[in-house]
Order: sequence, then C-alpha cells, then structure tokens
Amino acid sequence: MATGLELIRRAALDYFEGWFDGDAARMDRALHPELVKRRAGDELGVITKEQMVGWTSEGLGKRDENRDVEVEISEVYGDIATVIVRSSPFREYLHLARTDDGWKIVNTLYVRT
Repeated sequence: MATGLELIRRAALDYFEGWFDGDAARMDRALHPELVKRRAGDELGVITKEQMVGWTSEGLGKRDENRDVEVEISEVYGDIATVIVRSSPFREYLHLARTDDGWKIVNTLYVRT
C-alpha cells in the first residue's frame, strides 16, 4: 500500500504527466472539483478543473521532449500538503488536500520557466 508521501507525489505526477500525455483521466484524478489555478503576474486570472481537463483532452500540453518533472514535497500537515514542481516549461506551487477520494490538488500558482 502506498504511503501518504507516495500518494501526494502520485497526484502531482498525474497532473503534470497527464498534461504532457494528453491523458484527461489522470488530470481529472489529480484535481479537486473546486481547483483554482493562477498564473503569476499582474492579471492572475483563474483556471478551473473543467478547463484543465478539457485542454488536456484536446492535447494542448502534449510534448515528447524534455518531460523531466521534479516533485518536492515541501510540507505535510495532517490533511494538507504543499508541493513544488519543477519542469522544463513550468515552476508550480501546489496545495493539496486529503479527501475521501484521496489527495487532490486544490490550488496552484505557476510561472513559465
């Protein structure tokens, strides 16, 4: 059985690798229904789970080159976690919550690298 840290890491990888593979099922599994994703800058905007799953299924993030993803679990406290993900196209800070359905990404803040 996977440990809590492995499950958190798996959620982050489902999110990133799902995006890179165009795998909407992995993206859907990783995200909380009330996800709020923002891009750093003057106009933060809001991206929802529905948008991310839709764009993933359209293959907008698919890539074959440089798919290296580094997942750093910064802190876990009870049912919440903070994760930093470093990849070629993005630096992203994730907040996750443990739900009845497992660890889900509820907030992200990202920049392009």
